[in-house]
Formats: sequence, structure tokens, C-alpha cells
Amino acid sequence: MTINAAAIQFTVQQGDVDANLSYVREALARVAGQGANLAVLPEMWSSGFDYRNLNALALRTAGIVEELLELSRRLKLVIVGSLPEPNGDKVFNTIYLVDNGVLAGVYRKIHLFSLLGEDRAFSGGDRWLLADTSLGKIGVIICYDLRFPELSRRLAVEGAQVICVPAQWPKPRQEHWRTLLRARAIENQLFVVSCNACGIIGKLDFFGMSMIINPKGEVLAEAGEEQGEISAGLEMREMLDWRAQIPCFGDRRPECY
Repeated sequence: MTINAAAIQFTVQQGDVDANLSYVREALARVAGQGANLAVLPEMWSSGFDYRNLNALALRTAGIVEELLELSRRLKLVIVGSLPEPNGDKVFNTIYLVDNGVLAGVYRKIHLFSLLGEDRAFSGGDRWLLADTSLGKIGVIICYDLRFPELSRRLAVEGAQVICVPAQWPKPRQEHWRTLLRARAIENQLFVVSCNACGIIGKLDFFGMSMIINPKGEVLAEAGEEQGEISAGLEMREMLDWRAQIPCFGDRRPECY
């Protein structure tokens, strides 16, 4: 099987759900028209990190998910991106993984970025997600999760073929982003599809550089700092052949660590 993956990189309009949703509608139709069957969106793409209004903005999410389900059915897409999910006086930063009109899984961001106060506004999740989709086994992580290799390794050991990474990863840590994404692909011998935000959002400057990476760590597609989409074909046979050539999973000794 070949997955035709796309990352939709854009400047999230903080607090403006309607503007963000309008952009995403058009972009999803665009990548589907170009043959994509997997589309990854940035982290918190509907609202951004509008902390003052986060709880009210989270109330829009149920309706957005319903529209995503319809869009994924009509466009024949698997869609991955995170949204604010209501949770009492806080919210979860939640990926709703939709697959051709079906909700295939929900993942709540486990690692909250305390440096920017995420832990004060968000509740942390406590379960990883590996979804059986029409495109195979897809694992997901969100932004800061990338710095915790144990999570990606768990997804790989459980059978992930692709890990999707919605993010809002700001300047000046571009090289950390590129290095960590390639490391997760190399060490787990799988495909990584990442989508970062770009432009000025609130007080932060986001560099984009969304990337699609193969199991050898080779970059198949990379965005610049502007809005736009990237795409690449993910050939599952390539992953299986590489794993047979360098059998890291068979050589693991987890009992020693």
C-alpha cells in the first residue's frame, strides 16, 4: 500500500474559529484533489492558544468534529489535527482522528509544555493512541510529545506504520524540530508526517518547516516558513524492506532496560 500524505501548514488565527475552519475546508479539498488520502493539520488549529477564551472556544469543537467527519467522508481522507476539548474549568488538547466519515480514535496530549503555561490551562491525557485505519496503523503525538521518545517507541512496538505530529513549534528551536522528527523516524523505522504552524500567532513566531520523513530518516518533503501544503507518497514496502535489512526490532532486549 502507498499512502499519499499531505501536511497543511498555515498561520492559525488566534481565537478566530470561523477563519481557521474556512481555510482548512479549502485546503482539505485542495490536497484531496491532488490525490492525498491522509491530511495532517497543525496543533490547536481551530483556535490557537487563546488562553483567555479557551473554554468558550472549546465549546465549538463538537460541531467542528462533525464537519470534519463529513469532509473526510466526502473527500475520502484520513484527517489528523488537534482541537481544544472541554473538560471542566480546563480543556484537553485533543487529536480527533477521522477516517472516511468515522471517528477512528481520540488522543489527549500527554506532555504539557509548562514553559508556556500549558499545564495551567490544559488537563493532560494519560493514554496513547494507535488507530487501525483504512490506511493502516497510524499513531499520533502532539508537539512537545516529540521530546519524549518513549511515547513514539511504544507506538512503534505496538505496530505503528506512520506517526503523525500536529504542532505549534516556535522559533528559535527549528533545529530541535528537524532533528527530533528525523530521530523518531530513524529509531522506529517508520514514516513521520508532521505539520507545524507558521507566521506570527499571538506573541510567538512559528517557522513552519512541516516535514514528511521516511523510515531511513530521509526527508521526502519539507515546507518553508510560508503557508502551503506539502505531500509525499509513503510506500509501506519500503518500510518493511528497511526493517528486514536492519532488524532493530528483532534485536531489541527490553528486559535489559
